[in-house]
Amino acid sequence: MARMTKAQREWRPGMPRKRRSTKVLFASTVLALEAFVVFFATLAVLGLRRDEISPVLILTSGLVLSVVLILTCAVVTKRWGIGLGWFLQLVIIAGGFLEPTMFLVGAAFAVTWLYGIRQGTRIDRENVERDRLQAEWEKANPE
Repeated sequence: MARMTKAQREWRPGMPRKRRSTKVLFASTVLALEAFVVFFATLAVLGLRRDEISPVLILTSGLVLSVVLILTCAVVTKRWGIGLGWFLQLVIIAGGFLEPTMFLVGAAFAVTWLYGIRQGTRIDRENVERDRLQAEWEKANPE
């Protein structure tokens, strides 16, 4: 028999599902897209700068950054995970020193990251309020 998660063990019939965080969804989406962009930027830098910089260093650093971006998706639920995401935005912008286009791409992703975090937080706050009002209404109007 497969192992059950804590949420599966604690579930009971009729329990409302816990709402997923929109902020986490937005942040994870941006980080995953950045991982792909970093991977392809790594290939571009490899093709353009292989005579100046060791190909092993280029590939290793690019792949490590891509993996870190993906792994950060798992910790964006924590406060320090959002901080790590901001740090990674700066690292991607700094990639412009290797490939100048990355200044523009990194800045665009940083703006997208900011928008996703701010709007996701706003939507999550609105959802909590909506759920509270719904619970009050259901309590006042039993079927």
